[in-house]
Amino acid sequence: MAVYVYSITGAAHPCRLDGLTGVGAEPAPLRTVTAGGLRAVVQDVDEEIRAKRRDLTAHQEVQERLMADGTVLPLQFGYIAHDDQAVADVLEQGADAYREALERLEGCAEYHVRAAQHEEGLLREILDDSPRARRLNDRIKEGDQDPRLPLQLGELVAGEVRNRQEALAAGLVQALIPFARDHTVRAPADGDIVNLSLLVERERQDELAQAEASLAEQVHGVAFRFAGPLPPYSFV
Repeated sequence: MAVYVYSITGAAHPCRLDGLTGVGAEPAPLRTVTAGGLRAVVQDVDEEIRAKRRDLTAHQEVQERLMADGTVLPLQFGYIAHDDQAVADVLEQGADAYREALERLEGCAEYHVRAAQHEEGLLREILDDSPRARRLNDRIKEGDQDPRLPLQLGELVAGEVRNRQEALAAGLVQALIPFARDHTVRAPADGDIVNLSLLVERERQDELAQAEASLAEQVHGVAFRFAGPLPPYSFV
């Protein structure tokens, strides 16, 4: 029977799985496969597991329970192995790399930082700061019919927006990464200017929270979204 694999831990991890409900319409009990000085938390499955909200929640709850008791290498949702032997083979073959990753993640959690800038205020700033943009805008408002004006203004403003947002994002990242053991910067999406993942030691998590609150208070015109502590998916 195929097995759904949630995560990998050290062999000494308690893996308290009581009370947890796994993925699938009729979830089988969660259990472990041990090999190579490691344990994989798994569940038998006899159906295709889709990314439904209930199953995504069940997957995350397993990670959070394991994380509360020790270091864990969380697998992304949907990892299926052929059987227990296939899981054991992967643990044996990758034992050194998995143990190294567990050591690197020990005592840490992942935090996500996303930020979006309110563009209306930014556009006003650009018009205030750029004489050329202001002149172009004034000519358009005064009824100048030169068809080049909107294009010139659009290109100028777009370039300024890009440059200013990149500079702001770089500054925000630089302000936060000193609190992390490791970090990953991803391309922002959905209007964000920052998409940052931080691997933070337990002892520094309060410091990070204070730094995040300070940034949110000091940087005007930016909406921050902070999430954590989370299983360290980005650093496995």
